[in-house]
This record gives sequence, structure tokens and C-alpha cells, in this order.
Amino acid sequence: MYSFIRYLATTSRTAIHQLALAAGLISASAFLSNAHAADVLKIGYIYPSPAGDVGWAHELDRGRQAIEEAFGDKVESMVVENIPEGPDAARIMNQFAAQGAKMIMLGSFGYMNDGLKLAKRYPDIKIIHASGYKLADNMGNFQTRNYESAYIAGIAAGFVTNSNTVGMVAAYPIPEVVGIINAFTLGAQEVNPEITMKVVWLNSWFDPSKAQESARSLIAQQSDVIFSIYQDTPSVVTVAEEEGVYVVNTSSDMKKYAPNHLLASMQISWADHFIEQTQKVLDGTFKGTAFWGGMADGAVSVESLSTDLSAEQMQTINEKVEAISAGTFHPFTGPVVDQDGKVMIKDGDVLPDGDLLGINWLVKGVETRLPK
Repeated sequence: MYSFIRYLATTSRTAIHQLALAAGLISASAFLSNAHAADVLKIGYIYPSPAGDVGWAHELDRGRQAIEEAFGDKVESMVVENIPEGPDAARIMNQFAAQGAKMIMLGSFGYMNDGLKLAKRYPDIKIIHASGYKLADNMGNFQTRNYESAYIAGIAAGFVTNSNTVGMVAAYPIPEVVGIINAFTLGAQEVNPEITMKVVWLNSWFDPSKAQESARSLIAQQSDVIFSIYQDTPSVVTVAEEEGVYVVNTSSDMKKYAPNHLLASMQISWADHFIEQTQKVLDGTFKGTAFWGGMADGAVSVESLSTDLSAEQMQTINEKVEAISAGTFHPFTGPVVDQDGKVMIKDGDVLPDGDLLGINWLVKGVETRLPK
């Protein structure tokens, strides 16, 4: 059982407040009808974009569904989607607290500081936060090692490109996205040293029209592989299919939107981690920790690799997946140099997790600079 409220990004503050109150009435009504309301764990979920049938918010919502399947009537969800980072998100968090939520999932990097304030204000509420780095006793964070799947997808791109140019439609230049771009480039360069990358920064998690325009612009610049990074719709994927160029996407398997030209999908899964954290809240053992799940945890994978890849190419890809999963290979193994030729990772060294979490440089081969 859950209440689900959709907000538009352009909704006024007054309207959001009214809708939040409505959500409270819905939730309160649902709980009044539950004889065991006192035993139910209320969990609030805030998504930065609509929870459609693919994409980041969709995968977060699949994590919610996994919780409900695992715990049944022991939990009740309150879900709010398409909430911009900032004051609106902070109001929703406080509304959840007022409604009695004892666990909150914050689904965007930009919710971090307001989430930390909430954690300090309500120490009895347990919070799990996507993509952040700040912790409290009652606030943990979670992310996936998407650089692992990006490296594999990059190898595939290096195999299929004819123009040696990949176009990337990227959300924000935060460390997680920068790491994905770098790993993808390094993977491509492993099999094709001549490959280069062009990036368009959207500065948005959800802007389908701008994403489509950016993809078409990159194709016009001879990009014959397009990489859609954290666009929460198949907008870039469908453009690639229409234009007849290969495409890679993050978060969900989008094969159905590009049956002929999807090169690979970087799939993520939060189910196991969400279930584990919910169990700890129910048991009273929750403590804010950082989770970074990868191929070894089943948190990331590469799905729907194109059948255009040869058997020999697939063997190379599968061997690298096995090595990453086994921990015998790390995508950020030196020597690695940045755009200016400076050695950032020495020969044989591996970039530590702490440096990866704050990575703010792009590797050689990426033509576009990071915004200042």
C-alpha cells in the first residue's frame, strides 16, 4: 500500500504545499483503516524525475517495490516524484517527517544537504541518500560503481565506431558522471586508441527536448555512437534509433526503444541494498554508512549488448566483465593521463575510492572541458 503524488517541476510553492497536505490526508486515511498502524514502518521516497518505465527514478522505484514485496504489510510507502533539488525537496522531506515517516529515501545528489539537516533535526528518522558523500548516525548514502559498466560499454563503442567519435549527452559534471565518462573513454581506448569524446552538458536530470537536440547536434558532428548519461527518459535513445547510430544508456535496459541500434545498457539494481537497509531499520540496528555496489554485488551490469558485436569481440568483453567482477581488474589502473597530458594515475597504480568519489578531471581523448 502506498500513496503516490506527482509534482511538475513548474508547480508553485503554494500548490506543492497543498499537494503535500493532500498526501498527508491520503496517508492518514490509509493508516486509520489499518488495525496494525503502529507496527507499520512508513517510508518516504523522493525522486528527482518521473518514475516512468525506464531510467533512474524507475530503478529507484523498483527498489521500493522490492521492499514492499519483501516486507508486505510491515511497510507503507509515500512516494513523491519529479521534485527539483532545493526548497521544494526540503519541504517534502519535512512533510514526510510530519506524517510519521521513520525512513526516507532521497533519490538525488542535490537532496544531500537538506537531507543532512533533516537527519540532525529528527534523529529517529533513518535516511538513505543516492549518490552523496555526507554521513550521519542516521543517514547513509548509496551509489553504484557505474564506472565498471561504463568501461565495458566503452569497449563495445570502441569496437563498433567508424568515425572514432562518440557523443555524450550528460546531466551534470558531478564526480559520479565524470567517473562514468572517464571509464567509458578508457574502455574505448583499450581497443581503439584513436577514439575521441564530445560532451554536451545539460545541467539537468530531466530535459527530454534539450537531450534530443543535443543528441542530434552530436550526430551532426560525426558521432556514430551516442552515450546518454543519466537522462531519465529514452529521449536520446530514440533519436539514435531514428538516425541509425549506436547508443549506450545508463540506469535501465532500453532495448525496446532502440531494437536495432542499442549497443548496450548500463543496468543498476537497488533491490538488495534497499531490503537490507529496511531490515536494519526494523531491527533497530541501522547506522549511516556508505554503500558502493558494483558488479561483484550484482548492483551493476551491462545488458542487451548488440548482436552486431562479433564472437571475438564478445569474448573480450566477457573476459573483462569476469575480471572486474572478480576484482582482478580495475578500470582506473594506470598509466592514465588527463586532457593536458598530466599523469593522474601512475603505471600499475589503481585510483583509490576516495579519489574516485571526488574526481574532477577528464582523461585524454575527451575533447570537451569541464565547466568552471
